[in-house]
Formats: sequence, structure tokens, C-alpha cells
Amino acid sequence: MSTIFTQIINREIPADIVYEDEMCLAFRDINPQAPVHVLLIPKKQIVSMATVEMEDQVILGHLMVKASEIASSLGLGESGYRLVVNTNADAGQSVFHLHIHILGGRKLTWPPG
Repeated sequence: MSTIFTQIINREIPADIVYEDEMCLAFRDINPQAPVHVLLIPKKQIVSMATVEMEDQVILGHLMVKASEIASSLGLGESGYRLVVNTNADAGQSVFHLHIHILGGRKLTWPPG
């Protein structure tokens, strides 16, 4: 199943890419909810956290390490940032390719919504 994120990975549509390696890609969200709003996606299509399997543990760990590195490279390491993974429609997932929102650049409130 192809998603907009698959199209970004395949360079079929443009994106403002901030990081890429063999396992993942990070790009700026086109509808930012904070001054810094980057989406980090695995290149392997995983539908959501609800569908992860034991074989995905390496890529999930890689994503978390890269999320921290990307946040720091974007100047969020000192002030703080939020990582969000929405899982399925009721939680707000609109693209069914696992992705981590990296949000920061302002004080974030809780609860988020």
C-alpha cells in the first residue's frame, strides 16, 4: 500500500528533508503544529504501532536514537521537545505509515488534546 510517505521516500513528491539514512527519513511537516515540527519515518512501511512485530525492534530503536539526534541538531536539546506517535484513526493517525512527530521550539502544554 503506497502512502504519501512512500512517495516522499521514493522522491515522487518533494519534501524538506532534514535527515536520511538507510533505515529512515526525516522531513519538515507541511502543516506544523510548533515552530519545529519534523516527521521521522522508517523506510520500511509499518502501518502503525498497532502492527509492529518483533522483527521491527531494531528499526524502532534506531528511530528513537535518530529522533533524539535530530531534535538536538534542530536546537531543541536544551529547551526540550516532544515525540508523538499517533496510533490509528481515533488517536489522530491520518497517514498509515508509522511516523514520529518531533515537536519543539515553544513551550508545549499538557494534555495535548
